Amino acid sequence: MNNASDSLSSRPYSPQVWDERELWTRDRIELTQADMLEHQLGYLYRSSAFYRARLDEIGWNPNGAFNIDVMQSLPFTDKGQFVASLETDGPFGSILAADADQVRRVHFSSGTTSQPAPMFWTQRDLDRWADLYARSAFSQGVRPGDIYQCLFGFAWFVGGLGAMAGYQRLGCLCIPGGSSDTQRQIETIFRLNVTAVGGTPSFLLHLAETAESMGTPLTESNVRIVMTGGEPGAAVPGIREQIEKRWAAKAFDGYGSIEFQPTAWECTAQQGGHLTEDFAFAEVLDPQTHKPQPDGEPGVLVLTHLDKEAAPLLRWWTGDIVTRTKETCACGRTSARLVGGVQGRADDMLVIRGVNVFPSAVENIIRLTDGTGDEYRIVVDKSMLDPITGYPTGIRIDIEAADGATDLEHRLAAQIRKELLVRADVRVVPTGSLERFTHKARRVVKEN
Repeated sequence: MNNASDSLSSRPYSPQVWDERELWTRDRIELTQADMLEHQLGYLYRSSAFYRARLDEIGWNPNGAFNIDVMQSLPFTDKGQFVASLETDGPFGSILAADADQVRRVHFSSGTTSQPAPMFWTQRDLDRWADLYARSAFSQGVRPGDIYQCLFGFAWFVGGLGAMAGYQRLGCLCIPGGSSDTQRQIETIFRLNVTAVGGTPSFLLHLAETAESMGTPLTESNVRIVMTGGEPGAAVPGIREQIEKRWAAKAFDGYGSIEFQPTAWECTAQQGGHLTEDFAFAEVLDPQTHKPQPDGEPGVLVLTHLDKEAAPLLRWWTGDIVTRTKETCACGRTSARLVGGVQGRADDMLVIRGVNVFPSAVENIIRLTDGTGDEYRIVVDKSMLDPITGYPTGIRIDIEAADGATDLEHRLAAQIRKELLVRADVRVVPTGSLERFTHKARRVVKEN
């Protein structure tokens, strides 16, 4: 492929940014995206049997004139279609655009919404991934010589190896800790004077809880930078506050998926995740009409690869609800940002008496309420359903309380009613009775 992204950074562009593209004007960003999209669509049509068939179905002309508005007429791709392509043309699937002998890495999805599915990378894709991760870490204040401990999982999961490659490219000493061996993780952080870590919010808070019980609180470590990912994290004010308080470090939100790594990350300004606009073309669409949402209005994030080789995706329906702004960040970077990070998944949203409630909004209230413990669950069961219509009339929350907490049930229920306008049945459960998570926390539980 021949496009504007073929040159990968090997060192910072300046003391402030890793890559000159972070400071491009909006006009230059959008012109470059249009050029890259035209090249990428041609590549998909020539190289991917799946997309050639999809584009032929709508009569798309690969030799016709192109502008970005054309994107709205092209078909979406979802997880079900991707999995189906593997079943009919396995093991790589008909989406694969590169030759199979050029594939250098396979990771698998977590399987939370369907069976675990593979995703593929060529060597150039892996180099691109590492460079974007380095760009992310650099924007958060990580520098060559920092000591990074990766607390993301490595078995099958996409997070661990990707993060390691990025911090290594930046020039850090890297420790592949993973998401288990809690006590050893804590001991290593102190023994090797770790200065930066990355992991899921649930595991980071679990480490803090364990370290405090060991008499070695992480506030006494040298860690100054924490990057979160894998679940709603530092973009949720309540979670950010808890992590920063219990680690005595700055916490930054990172967002990505196995299909698009990385998608967006916060910088030192902490004003929303910067989209990787030279890697993915982002649309924010109304979940019902599929029409573009104006900046400042929430919608489903839809992504298209701009230069991926192995298994590029066209209009990938993420299902994640986001709000975008194209205003220049306080840090000076000009890429569009996701304000407040990912607000939730369209299929996780609870509709309670006409009010849309995302689990992340509930968690924010929980984290900001005095006396709450580290673990909770939102339970959907018959006790909260209208006996006639079967629709939810409120939410039930099972939660552990902090030592010495009083009247938590009433205080938390009142705060949820005040901020979300829904009824909450809050039940305090014994400390330690709820499952701890080291990978992706499962906060919403449906019971018959």
